[in-house]
Amino acid sequence: MVMLNKFKKTQEQWGGSSEVIDHWLETRQSLIIEYCKLAALKPCSSKQALSSLPTPAELQNFCQHLVDYISEGHFKIYDMVMDKWRATGFEATDDINHTYGQIVLTTEPLLDFTDKYADVSEDDDLESFDSDLSLIGEIIEARFEVEDHLIQLIADSLAVPPGA
Repeated sequence: MVMLNKFKKTQEQWGGSSEVIDHWLETRQSLIIEYCKLAALKPCSSKQALSSLPTPAELQNFCQHLVDYISEGHFKIYDMVMDKWRATGFEATDDINHTYGQIVLTTEPLLDFTDKYADVSEDDDLESFDSDLSLIGEIIEARFEVEDHLIQLIADSLAVPPGA
């Protein structure tokens, strides 16, 4: 899967550079694994094929990983990086703020997915699940790319002392 291969490259490039990034990458890896588990299920073509749909527990697990990942990015990782920067005299550039803004744009559709699927029951109709999961995969992948760009911008800015 493309998402997993891109993750491995990101992990090779940034893993070990800081505890914050390592933790973020571990959370990303867990999300990718849960997504792959759901995506590996065969698409449902009829009501009789319900066994190919995820169980409510599987959906709840994925939705929880997704919410955890989003929360960590917004409320932990970015804040920790900004605090570290400010302590050393750095301020976020327009490019960094714009890139973070692109990440924020992916949040609502991801949370909409969790709102729709986190509390499903065995009796719920999951007719649009396959297309919804596919779309969420595309959004997650786009988010990862923008996050990787943000990590690069942060690394580049930290390589140049403030005021240089």
